[in-house]
Amino acid sequence: MIDDFDRKILQHVQRNNQLTSAQLSDLVGLSQTSIQRRLNKLRSNKVIEADIAVVSPAAVDRPLTMLVAVELARERSDIIDRFKRAVRDRVEVMSAYYVTGETDFVLIVSAKNMSDYEAFTRDFFYNNADIKGFKTTVVMDRIKASFSLPL
Repeated sequence: MIDDFDRKILQHVQRNNQLTSAQLSDLVGLSQTSIQRRLNKLRSNKVIEADIAVVSPAAVDRPLTMLVAVELARERSDIIDRFKRAVRDRVEVMSAYYVTGETDFVLIVSAKNMSDYEAFTRDFFYNNADIKGFKTTVVMDRIKASFSLPL
């Protein structure tokens, strides 16, 4: 279980994962050793799942982002598991969510241009008999990119 000090550490680390133990110590009011011990525990307990950086898509020549709703042909556990594995193996898929409602999955997909995305759809969606259909929404402007949770 996390306490108030852990919550303070998490609030700061979510905003800036580059803070040093000394900086966190000043912000939270604990010793650097205590900060390091708590961070290690938060990581080992999977409270902190990953140390990531938010990269500008335009800076790495991947300016297009698509939200893709995917409907599977059948809802069987083997098909769902196979699709999850396929999604994890594709670098174009930035995030994926197994959802309820009209679709089965929602994907966030990155592409260099529309031709690049079309090639992805042909390979990933059209060549997969487990997929009944998909609908793409093209992102016009990224307003916010975050994994931060309110604490």
